[in-house]
Amino acid sequence: MSKEIVVSGIRSTGHLHLGNYFGAIQNYVKMQDACNCYFFVADYHSLTTHPDPKDLKENVFRVVAENIASGLDPNKVALYAQSDLPEIPELYLMLNMLAYMGELEKVPTFKDKVRQQPDNVNAGLLTYPVLMAADILIHRAVKVPVGKDQEQHLEMARNFAQRFNNRYGMDFFPEPHVYRFNNDTVKIMSLDGNGKMSKSENVNATIYLSDDDDTIRKKIMKAKTDAGPTEPNSVMPDYIHNLFLLMNLTSTESVIDTYQTAYNNCNIRYGDMKKQLAEDMATFIRPIREHATELQKDHDSLRKILKEGAEKAHASAAQTIEGARKLIGINYY
Repeated sequence: MSKEIVVSGIRSTGHLHLGNYFGAIQNYVKMQDACNCYFFVADYHSLTTHPDPKDLKENVFRVVAENIASGLDPNKVALYAQSDLPEIPELYLMLNMLAYMGELEKVPTFKDKVRQQPDNVNAGLLTYPVLMAADILIHRAVKVPVGKDQEQHLEMARNFAQRFNNRYGMDFFPEPHVYRFNNDTVKIMSLDGNGKMSKSENVNATIYLSDDDDTIRKKIMKAKTDAGPTEPNSVMPDYIHNLFLLMNLTSTESVIDTYQTAYNNCNIRYGDMKKQLAEDMATFIRPIREHATELQKDHDSLRKILKEGAEKAHASAAQTIEGARKLIGINYY
């Protein structure tokens, strides 16, 4: 029985953080044995914010290295750079002919970008969902692991697949759906209690996979807390629950039990808890950071990984483009 196709990508901007690890990469590692996986670094997507050309290559290499250091095996998946697959922009062009300005202008993430960067409302931002659809449909994937904020983009990918199929007369593209590998996916909040951890917003409240031990300690010691519960077994505020979530992910069961009991008995000392969490977090991230750092020194190996990943992805993408061209009528030889 053939494995189901899974596609997912991550932009080559910023540093990967705990939210990326526990929300995505951890499950990528589990998917790589169960599914036929295409994981890519979305360097074309990053161009909407005009990254410095001097930084782009290092950013891509870092994302690849951090994914591998987190457990992703390039021998089991196709791990490639988006720009190494020329079939993606070709399908992007085809799908743009089936996308309408009115629907693209209504996308909440586009509206957010317009507010955030009013002087840089480029066509790439407007058609971002179309390029995302091309990333997915190029492999005719049925399962896409995305967060809540990307679910509308996936719905649009289904719409584009349906429009292509309806216009050209057959069920060429399957309709992709949100994929949750299991219930282990977690959402990590920012340490200041304001929203989720982000690659770019409030770096002092986000734990990155590249942070050194002292940086991790400083960030966690500054994490938002309060005076503590006044009644036994009180419901935790979100920012306190987040600290316990991080502890559950990185600390031993006995440590977790100690602080959970202290909280329920209204005698918790958050300073002690954060010191313990900081040490456990540093121990957890250290091997990932050190492995990624070593990988980033070996550009030849990273180039080889990306080249081999692109070759795997090309085999799938070329079939899709050949089929799409025939259906559209762009086949003259």
